[in-house]
Amino acid sequence: MPNRLSWITCALMLTALCCGCYQQQPDRWAEADKASKQNPHAVVQESVAGNEFNRFFPQVETPWDIVFKQEKTGFAQASLQKSGRELAVLSVSDTTNNVEAAAKFKESTKSLGGMPIVEIGEQATAVLVADRFQVQVRSMDPEIGPAERQAWIEKFNLQAIGRIQPPAAAAK
Repeated sequence: MPNRLSWITCALMLTALCCGCYQQQPDRWAEADKASKQNPHAVVQESVAGNEFNRFFPQVETPWDIVFKQEKTGFAQASLQKSGRELAVLSVSDTTNNVEAAAKFKESTKSLGGMPIVEIGEQATAVLVADRFQVQVRSMDPEIGPAERQAWIEKFNLQAIGRIQPPAAAAK
């Protein structure tokens, strides 16, 4: 009898599969693909190339070092290191790719050279340059607190970042 029951169970499962009753659940990549197709402007055409930002990062001297980690359209990131140890992550991003990034500056009550500056959680400080470019310093070590983060932001060439022309504007 148990053998007959297992055959019946197998036959029912096979029937269910053949009838289309069983549907495979989409994997996480399918969901991400679907979301990206619903938002075709994830990276807008007018974004500045990431390597355009590199020359505006702070100039450092020993024992400090800046090691560039990532570049992509609209974004550049570097590690701020002291004696080989990462203390902070520095970044510049074009907020045309992320309107939420620029929105947080609307509530800012502080400014740096006329530009809104905000604390992001307890580990990051950011300034919005020319209402478009976010310059951020994120602490990776307690040695870099809010005052040090702001001092590192001031070492960026913020005025030059503000003069960057998007590719579409530069072509006109």
